Amino acid sequence: MWLRPEEVLLKNALKLWVTEISNPYFVLQRRRGYGEEGGGLTGLLVGTLDAVLDSTAKVAPFRILHQTPDSQLYWSIACGANREEIFKHWQWLEQNVMKTLSVFDSSDDITSFVQGKIRGLIAEEGKSSFVKEEDPEKFREALLKFDKCFGLPDQEKLVTYYSCSYWRGRVPCQGWLYLSTNFLSFYSFLLGSEFKLIISWDEISRLEKTSTVLLTESIHVFSRGEDHYFSMFLHINETFLLMEQLASYAIKRLFDKETFENDPILNDPLQITKRGLESRAHSEHFTTYFRLPKEEILKEVHECFLWIPFSHVNALGKMCISENYICFASHDGSLYSTIIPLREIVGIEKSDASTRAVTISTKGKSIFRFSDVRDFDSLVARLRSKCTVTSPQHVAYAVTDYTDHTADFQGEHPMLDSKGSSRTVSTEALMTVFHPQDAENLDPIMLKEKMKEQSWNILFSECGRGVSMFRTRRTRNLVVRGIPETLRGELWLLFSGAVNDMGANPGYYSEIVEKSLGTCTLATDEIERDLRRSLPEHPAFQSDTGISALRRVLTAYAYRNPKIGYCQAMNILTSVLLLYAKEEEAFWLLVAVCERMLPDYFNRRIIGALVDQAVFEELIKDYLPQLTDHMTDMTFFSSVSLSWFLTLFISVLPIESAVNVVDCFFYDGIKAILQLGLTVLHFNMDKLLGCKDDAEAVTILNRFFDNVINRDSPLPSNVQQASSAADRKRNSTKVDITELIRESNERFGAIRYEDVESMRSRNRLYVIQTLEMTTKQNVVRVVSQDVKFSPADLEELYCIFKREHFFSCYWTMNNSGILSHHDPSLPYLEQYHIDCQQFRTLYHLLSPWAYSPSVDSLALWTFRLLDDNSDGLINFKEFAVAFDALFNGSFTDRLKLLFKMHIPPAFTEVGSMSPSDEAKLSKEELMHFSQLHVTSPMELSSPDEKNKSPEKGKGKIDIQAYLKQWQDELMRKEESIKDLPRMNQTQFIQFSKTLYNLFHGDPEEELLYRAIAAVTSLLLRMEEVGRKLQNTASPAHIASPVGGTKLHDSTQGNGTLQETEKTVSRPSKEDTEWSFAFEQILASLLNEPSLVRFFEKPTDLKAKLETARTCQLRASKRV
Repeated sequence: MWLRPEEVLLKNALKLWVTEISNPYFVLQRRRGYGEEGGGLTGLLVGTLDAVLDSTAKVAPFRILHQTPDSQLYWSIACGANREEIFKHWQWLEQNVMKTLSVFDSSDDITSFVQGKIRGLIAEEGKSSFVKEEDPEKFREALLKFDKCFGLPDQEKLVTYYSCSYWRGRVPCQGWLYLSTNFLSFYSFLLGSEFKLIISWDEISRLEKTSTVLLTESIHVFSRGEDHYFSMFLHINETFLLMEQLASYAIKRLFDKETFENDPILNDPLQITKRGLESRAHSEHFTTYFRLPKEEILKEVHECFLWIPFSHVNALGKMCISENYICFASHDGSLYSTIIPLREIVGIEKSDASTRAVTISTKGKSIFRFSDVRDFDSLVARLRSKCTVTSPQHVAYAVTDYTDHTADFQGEHPMLDSKGSSRTVSTEALMTVFHPQDAENLDPIMLKEKMKEQSWNILFSECGRGVSMFRTRRTRNLVVRGIPETLRGELWLLFSGAVNDMGANPGYYSEIVEKSLGTCTLATDEIERDLRRSLPEHPAFQSDTGISALRRVLTAYAYRNPKIGYCQAMNILTSVLLLYAKEEEAFWLLVAVCERMLPDYFNRRIIGALVDQAVFEELIKDYLPQLTDHMTDMTFFSSVSLSWFLTLFISVLPIESAVNVVDCFFYDGIKAILQLGLTVLHFNMDKLLGCKDDAEAVTILNRFFDNVINRDSPLPSNVQQASSAADRKRNSTKVDITELIRESNERFGAIRYEDVESMRSRNRLYVIQTLEMTTKQNVVRVVSQDVKFSPADLEELYCIFKREHFFSCYWTMNNSGILSHHDPSLPYLEQYHIDCQQFRTLYHLLSPWAYSPSVDSLALWTFRLLDDNSDGLINFKEFAVAFDALFNGSFTDRLKLLFKMHIPPAFTEVGSMSPSDEAKLSKEELMHFSQLHVTSPMELSSPDEKNKSPEKGKGKIDIQAYLKQWQDELMRKEESIKDLPRMNQTQFIQFSKTLYNLFHGDPEEELLYRAIAAVTSLLLRMEEVGRKLQNTASPAHIASPVGGTKLHDSTQGNGTLQETEKTVSRPSKEDTEWSFAFEQILASLLNEPSLVRFFEKPTDLKAKLETARTCQLRASKRV
């Protein structure tokens, strides 16, 4: 590797370096201790020094220095990990530089020329790979050491590296931690002891910062049942954030394919850099905090002051700027914050140069004054250019006049409902249709509702109204008291950020409703089944108006996001949204909840809900330790709280109380649900501590929810779901929802948004690995019924198989056929597959016949035998059954497998493409032969059999076909050897070649060769006798193969195979129809004890598995 020229004091390095080659201008040196037998004490000390030093230029085993005859200075210009690499550089210098140097007169000119040449080479190399790194030269050196130490494929992208200590028990090892796109790697070399650690990100189930008595601050990594601790980082928070991001990246790549493929940064590992990941983390935090569309990218951050007119103070905070928004949050985020869409801006002025102030005016006649803005002149110019080129999709969306619902968009969006019950999209909130407020009603509840409205109107007059309003502590206090019925839809839309989505996509909902009408999918069937179950007691959903609106919103969303489609609990949530928001607004609220506020909640595996439940359990341990000590099984809290998270308490609380919870959720996000859950448990603490079992605890919580009321609700009594007025007179204690929410903020308000997001990231890894463990257990349970492997060995085999599948995702992400077949929603056995190339790698590692010269051909034929549906993929069950026959099968089982490998559809002549080197197949040849179709006799007899298999990769899964296939498998009898087709001449020749190759190197090799020669001769004689008996009426056809006795008399192993080919390779036309049945071959081989011993010889499976586990990564690179 070429290095940026640096001065070297040679006299100080003579004890560490040995000169191997030199000329008047260059010196090639070797590091002392490398390439020497033993190395001695000097080698140990040098190796330890190299492991600790930062600069790889100093620790590479070889280097080239530039010198001039008249100067005492030396310049390092190249280094290498091995002799081959450094000699390539030396030869290049001799061929391209040495001849030119003689032209120069002075040493300074020679040095300048050499330095310029080397810098040009470095610049040319770094155009694509290192241009985005902060220090390209230092990063190149680290990359060299990374490649040298771990030998990973060239496609593996190193992201960054850190100096740290790894704790082996109570002893720390100082070394280097390398973070790449797929692996966490650590290397240490101290006093002759070399230590390497490689952990793939997808195997990590715990990643957290910890602090103990021994380790003040460390990073804990838990993977495959082992704990790993790293400490003594210079910037531990930065390191931990990058590790979290890379682990999350791996999870998305392997378990969220669609999101991964739609992200151009993640989909191209070369684009992943330390700086890029940090920028991405800031953007994600920015969009989540301000509830902006996920596509927004944070461009600039300025620390400045914002004038708060109603408080008459300058609030210190950060101004964050993206493509379409300017946002501000005070350093105390709950104090002041605001969002200014660029589409709303009408003017940007430099108001005061002395205070570096910028004034922004909006269409709502609001004025925002930022002061002490760094580089405010250029900022104003950039903002003005942004406002003039704002995306046309980001048009203004007015959120005024929400009380006059009846006149809005009247008669717009005509369309036919799928059931013919409604011809237009509803433009009114259902609550205004079914429960219009009576302005003359002045009972105490309505008066309180009017007072709430007045409080909000005062807030609007001071803080503004609409998307750019100031959010303050007063805003939160009003939300906790409950949003008035008439303002609920407007404020939900505002606080959730759905107003920005709707403003950016005008007309989108109407268009998607039209497209989705009449579609018939599994999602629409489930929607129809659940429509009448959505708030069935509410009058709005006892009528066709409410049911039609609910159908349109759910169907439109299923059409928009087929990845989620429809999930139970979405109907309950959408029903409540439709009560207070117009139909289009309810749709965008649903989008905000499903895609931003509750990510991964509404899918088949509800991963998001499971993650938040894990966060909830963690908070219970921190804030309610008494409950943790009392409950023997923490999964109780997960089971009882699942509906709380999925429905935002709507399914357990009366509707008039649940909407107050939804108010807080749209303002505070999942933090509000977690706080309320903790408050519910704290309120019932004494009763729960007295419970004897889980059933009693569930009963207590259900009774509690039944007694939660909303005394301030203006809803009519026929709509309220809580106890009636008569019931309220009973002695049971009633709890007001407003008081419950207020207590949750007072008691658990210290829970920070940042802490919740950190716990979400940490627990997501745990949840994913738990689900993967469940998948493994189910697969092992199913497959164990068909194989003789022990459960432990089968689990290890599954891990190796799955890891090989993931290797295909690491470095072949673009156009990867394997990745496109990975879908966690598929049946367990169909989730992971490998192709022929990957099967060959595992065959080399695991097969007892891997030593054979024809191992590639054996792997190819075995794969073709297993690939029943010819899609180029096999699952774990097929894989395990094949290796079970090799390791646990009887003599007959192994011979039958070998026989089937040499007849169609498995057998194909691999020598046709590369006859000179038949034993070794290139990847292209292997994939070509694996996909080559050879018709077998079985297919000729049942040509439609293949079409009956509902296998992977064929489109939509046919459940009925799967059930039929399962029934057929249960009724299928064990394959009889009489059912096997006969082996023809060409196949028998290859079968004989394979046997000879298998015997190569065996202790009884000569005896085996004699035995197979005898078997071959016997089989040919049997065939000759059989043909004579069949053709007695036609003497012309009784042409016996010449040389049968020669085969019997031959004693030379290598010559026997050649004579066999001569004997059977040139038959007359009349003799081309001869063949052998499996029974004939089996009977012949049983007569030779040496052959029986060979095929019954046991193989150490555990040793094979151990070798495969340790060598799999390098094998994938080598094979």
